[in-house]
Amino acid sequence: MFYALQWLRSLIFTIQAYLVMALMAVFFIPWALFDQRGAFAAVHTWCNWVRWTASWMIGLKSEIRGEVPTGDVIIASKHQSFFDIIMIVSVVPRPKFIMKKQILWTPIVGWFARRIDCVPVDRGKRGAAIKSMVDALTRGEQKPAQLIIFPQGTRVAPGVKRDYKVGVSILYDELKKPVVPAACNVGVFWPRQRIYRAPGLAVVEFLPQIEPGLSKREFLQSVEEVVESRSDALMQEAGFQIEG
Repeated sequence: MFYALQWLRSLIFTIQAYLVMALMAVFFIPWALFDQRGAFAAVHTWCNWVRWTASWMIGLKSEIRGEVPTGDVIIASKHQSFFDIIMIVSVVPRPKFIMKKQILWTPIVGWFARRIDCVPVDRGKRGAAIKSMVDALTRGEQKPAQLIIFPQGTRVAPGVKRDYKVGVSILYDELKKPVVPAACNVGVFWPRQRIYRAPGLAVVEFLPQIEPGLSKREFLQSVEEVVESRSDALMQEAGFQIEG
């Protein structure tokens, strides 16, 4: 009975979130067309709306831990579901993403992604994707921002192991910017491809930044170790059993 009721609540929550996205897009587009601040205001407002409605509609509270990065940094985050993106974007001032090229054609999301300077890549062409990332991020004058990248390349369900890809280490080496690792447990409550959302406390935790200067191999080992170990701890805190 509880599962059925929570599933229904999750469905209603999901429907209202996307309806509000459309309404907010209509409201913010005139401002965003002429001023990038309008686009950032739109994504911040919607992400905070989703966090707020999740807290009382489905009982999913959310908490940001650690020092929120506000400077010109790379955020290397664990990625388990759409909710970790929402939580990060809700608090950093100028978020932008390395994202799949196909997202550009998604209604509303794709347009606003362009306006906040997200970087689209073709995931099917590894070498070309890395080159296009570096080119896009070093071409011309870049405004200070928080570049969000998911080192595993995709959403990874709790308890599933997936290698960290070299792209994040190449960006670290080429851009010479600090990297802020971020851990999370959100997949425990917000599954990757299901309507059901479980009640609980979803956490994204920003960890101490890694300064430029390490070799690419040292950096990749360091960021994987700290993100995976802290994410495992947060998932265990949420009641998820880590095998081994």
